[in-house]
Amino acid sequence: MLARVGTVAFEGTSVLPIDVQVQLTSGVVVFNIVGLPDKAVAESRERVRGALHALGLALPAKRITVNLAPADVVKEGSHYDLPIALATLAAMDVLPREELSRFVALGELGLDGALASVAGILPAAMGAGAEEKGLICPQMNGGEAVWAGEGLEVLAAPTLLSIINHFKGLQVIPCPEARIQAHGPATTLDLKDIKGQETAKRALEVAAAGGHNLLMIGPPGSGKSMLASRLPDLLPPLAPDEALEVSMVHSLAGLLEGGKLLRRRPFRDPHHSATLPALIGGGVRARPGEISLAHHGVLFLDELPEFQRATLESLRQPLETGRAVIARANHHVTYPAQVQLIAAMNPCRCGHLADPELCCGRAPKCALDYQSRISGPLFDRIDCHVDVPAVTPADLSLPPPREDSAVVAKRIAAARAVQQERYGEEEKDGSKRPRTNAQADGALLEKIATPDQAGHALLMQAAEQMKLTARGYHRVLRVARTLADMDGSDGIARVHIAEALSYRRISFTK
Repeated sequence: MLARVGTVAFEGTSVLPIDVQVQLTSGVVVFNIVGLPDKAVAESRERVRGALHALGLALPAKRITVNLAPADVVKEGSHYDLPIALATLAAMDVLPREELSRFVALGELGLDGALASVAGILPAAMGAGAEEKGLICPQMNGGEAVWAGEGLEVLAAPTLLSIINHFKGLQVIPCPEARIQAHGPATTLDLKDIKGQETAKRALEVAAAGGHNLLMIGPPGSGKSMLASRLPDLLPPLAPDEALEVSMVHSLAGLLEGGKLLRRRPFRDPHHSATLPALIGGGVRARPGEISLAHHGVLFLDELPEFQRATLESLRQPLETGRAVIARANHHVTYPAQVQLIAAMNPCRCGHLADPELCCGRAPKCALDYQSRISGPLFDRIDCHVDVPAVTPADLSLPPPREDSAVVAKRIAAARAVQQERYGEEEKDGSKRPRTNAQADGALLEKIATPDQAGHALLMQAAEQMKLTARGYHRVLRVARTLADMDGSDGIARVHIAEALSYRRISFTK
């Protein structure tokens, strides 16, 4: 007796259809799983055996062979438990084969027959919808599965027994409700908490308005981390298509809480001890890294020079292309990584380079050694560089600022709306359009960011004196375009070029 149930294997954010075939034949009583299963898949036979025993069912005294086709694809994860159990029940004539052939199944089985949540339900549901099939998944994952499409039939079951009763007509599994996380402020952090640092606040607002990368340099306790932690509440919520892209990555990582799609832009702040696979992605199963988990959001790297040199250099390609490509001997996957990089660092190891009374005796050589941990190419990929000086007691005694995060967020949303309208009109060839000024490039950048005569003259003079690279030159234009949008100006004036140039450091040691 042969029975089939469909499931999927994950390759980045894409899915590969897997045919789970179960055959019962006479011979030595054994339960074999073939088709390049990993350890978790090989252990499925014990979980399936235990779940069936909990339901009062016993495996037949026959040779049971489970084939996961195609056989040359490595099968990883515990989500194969449910399709193996369903195909086994179909081979035992407990479940109808024809009905099961209309579904793709994913889920981890407990020894009591309960279904536990698994990662990757959202991309699996989209893959099932593309094949015009339904989806059987654990109840906890039903909320994210229904976002794959209105016509998708989703059976989100709490137990294996409920699935059996559903197909036998003894029970109806209700359709799960689509759930989404609220965007409202998740914390009490507000820009009003930061006294002084008006220049840094302005740079943070400009970076948020145009999606620009930002580097803050200052002594310990000057407020760099405080500024970065308040950025999520300044950014607009994710657009529907952005929310789906971000949620797919988080679904693969198993980070969607309660099956709710994300609405807030992600904010990831890995520790400086993070390894290269943790930051870019990789590992045994080529999982998404921090830069992909921050897709369409913020990647905050505090104490930037303390990261390993190879780890920092690995950021160069994803920051430029918006993709994290993981190439291994048995994996070659691509994850989206369109992020806004916010970095913070001290000017030197002791952090008090500009204060003769507090700096160490090795200054300024210690600063050169410390700052040399960041390569010039990586430094050049950061649009805005701003000094965050130490806060004086006089600043701390001032009353709270009048502008809070809500006021600044409205200005940022207005600037983002201008960009959305502009780039929505520029999409003509079907290619993926930019969403912010930081993503504009090539002929499009020349069209939208050409300064007036006075601004062009200033830019040419500054580019020569500051020895700007071609990348640095274009990043100045992008920031200037954002400044013009914030002022409600159609053109780029000299004042916008001047402020954009002020965010480019001439020397790293100054």
